[in-house]
Amino acid sequence: MRIVNIEDFFHPNAGYQINILPKYMVKKGIDTYIITSEMEKVPDNLTKFFGKNNIEEYDKQYEEMTGVKIIRIPVKGFLSNRAIFTKELYKKVDELAPDIVYVHGNDTLVGMKYIWNQRKLSYALISDSHMLEMASVNKFNKVFRKFYKIFITPKIIKNKLTIIRTQDDTYVNRCLGIPFEQAPWISYGSDTLLFHPDEKTKVEFKKENKIPENAFIVLYAGKLDESKGGMFLAEAVNEKFQTDKDVVFVIVGNSAGDYGEKLEDCLKNSKNKILRFPTQRYVDLAPFFQSADLVVFPKQCSLSFYDVQACGVPVLSEDNNINIERCSHKNGFVFESGNMDDFRRKIVDCINMPSNKYKEIKVNAYDYITQNYNYSNKADEYIREINSSLRRFEENNEKNGIK
Repeated sequence: MRIVNIEDFFHPNAGYQINILPKYMVKKGIDTYIITSEMEKVPDNLTKFFGKNNIEEYDKQYEEMTGVKIIRIPVKGFLSNRAIFTKELYKKVDELAPDIVYVHGNDTLVGMKYIWNQRKLSYALISDSHMLEMASVNKFNKVFRKFYKIFITPKIIKNKLTIIRTQDDTYVNRCLGIPFEQAPWISYGSDTLLFHPDEKTKVEFKKENKIPENAFIVLYAGKLDESKGGMFLAEAVNEKFQTDKDVVFVIVGNSAGDYGEKLEDCLKNSKNKILRFPTQRYVDLAPFFQSADLVVFPKQCSLSFYDVQACGVPVLSEDNNINIERCSHKNGFVFESGNMDDFRRKIVDCINMPSNKYKEIKVNAYDYITQNYNYSNKADEYIREINSSLRRFEENNEKNGIK
């Protein structure tokens, strides 16, 4: 099988679904391509955490490591962080003659165009949704949802297209009107070839960074912007935490603009010990997660949850519906959204937790991922849906006498 993945924004150093799933597709014998936008015109708010420099070198490294082929296509620009591709995209896809095209993002401009023209395609089509209502904050979101329900959803229903929900959430059903039977949920997962417990790495990390052997490490790794609670985190770790243990906060990620300057000033004035690291490549994050004793997510959700837990590390995140479910297996904690006192209190509770109870949570975290969210197994679930879409396409062609 040949599959072409279409993604508005792809950076080989990131750890999104598009970075991991194609890698496992190749491992399972699928000829796999990623077609994405040229980096020059990608908005800075998408690239500021990864950078635009040396992208050709990074693409080449990713291709050599995974076997996935990357093709970058010129774009006219971006609208609401959605790429406006030129006609070269569609020509390139036709040249590759795929068996199926996987458009990542059913609500992207290219996703909607492919859904609209599905009956004219010479290959099967599948798409997915990464959207949650908490992240759908565009002021035109109500207008967009109405447009989608009137014009796009009927095409999805009529042509029996599959839109995979990557979150266990009803957004696509409730807001876009896509039937549940056409929107199966397949979660993200962890690349357990990279992420797993490693005490040796933890010891080495502490030595390299002059962290006391018995120190308790609280880690945040991700975007340091408003959407992910960057300033909330900086202000939360400003005052000293009341505990007898030696606590070190390791904060990984780039900040940017005026917001970033204020955030960095706040961190520098903290009464706690804080170690700062720039944004890391996805493949370089494992030592940070393996060295942590607690990982915090101040706002929204994070894909890093799966990789952190695969390393046997508890998490603390805000109490939205996604995080409540994720932490309901005695593998982590939630705090009241926006409540800094509760956030700090939960950190202290974890630091002071009896060792036997803490170890139990670590084991639960590791088991939760390896038994349910190993990306190798998750890739099999995606591939089953891809194969089903391909069979429906072939059966429909046979029914209509199309070869």
